[in-house]
Amino acid sequence: MADKKDLDFTYTTIDKIFRLSMGEMGDYSGAKYDGDFSMTLEEAQRRKHEFIADSLHIKEGSKVLDMACGWAPFTRYIVEERGASSIGLTLSQGQADACQKNGFNVIVKDCRYVKPEDFGVFDAIVCIGGLEHFCSVEEWQEGKQEEVYRNFFNTLYDLLPVGGRFYMQTMTFSKNMIPFEELDVNAEKGSAAYIMALMIKQFPGSWLPYGPEMVIRNAEPHFKLISKSSGRLDYIETIAQWRKKFRKFNLKKYLLYLSLIPRYITDKEFRHMVAVFRISPNRVCFEKEIMDHYRLVFEKQ
Repeated sequence: MADKKDLDFTYTTIDKIFRLSMGEMGDYSGAKYDGDFSMTLEEAQRRKHEFIADSLHIKEGSKVLDMACGWAPFTRYIVEERGASSIGLTLSQGQADACQKNGFNVIVKDCRYVKPEDFGVFDAIVCIGGLEHFCSVEEWQEGKQEEVYRNFFNTLYDLLPVGGRFYMQTMTFSKNMIPFEELDVNAEKGSAAYIMALMIKQFPGSWLPYGPEMVIRNAEPHFKLISKSSGRLDYIETIAQWRKKFRKFNLKKYLLYLSLIPRYITDKEFRHMVAVFRISPNRVCFEKEIMDHYRLVFEKQ
């Protein structure tokens, strides 16, 4: 899977820019508009948090594990508004430092290897976007992708009681995904080959599941599916709102942009990251239905 170095490259690199654009605990995952695009991004993110908490029966006193917690927006919601307790996990040191500064219990740890002896068991577990990083290109090429997901659900099984629920949302490959061999960062700009190559640059060490069906069948027989819904259109709108916020003027942010110019000149991989933020390849993949995005709720059997 993507290791700490891979995720630090993506998330710690943008940590300050993100917080100056989105706020200290901004949500870097698809919101939940449900077709009502008159909502603000903040309203749609809150709707997502409410949906997750309701789906997982999170209430006062619930103990929740927030896997791949980002800057802890969901943790903040359930702690401050539901009276729950939460432990957050991330592989980004920048994210962990920011979360701890804001008073949340967030630890740098690989959530695939959590055991009951680490933190005990939980009433509910959430993983928003984490599964996208669990399988590497190399593991997929070696035919190990489904094993990776089965092992993850075995980990979840040990951390939940019978009837305990797990929520995840993840990007998946969709009907217009192209063969891996065609991916080329030097391909024609705007082509599927170029856009998907940028996705690999954005998330090194990561390979997506082929549709929600791949995830669901590897959750069985330990977990049954409670609900499934596509957030593809919601994610397109979410990214559009992010782009506005990243471009909105803030003196500190723009000074930070200027400070990155030497790195842009000397670091080829960083230039690819700049292309990612200029183009938003995941948005293009959603629009072209190269990728989809799903919300899945499971219950332990």
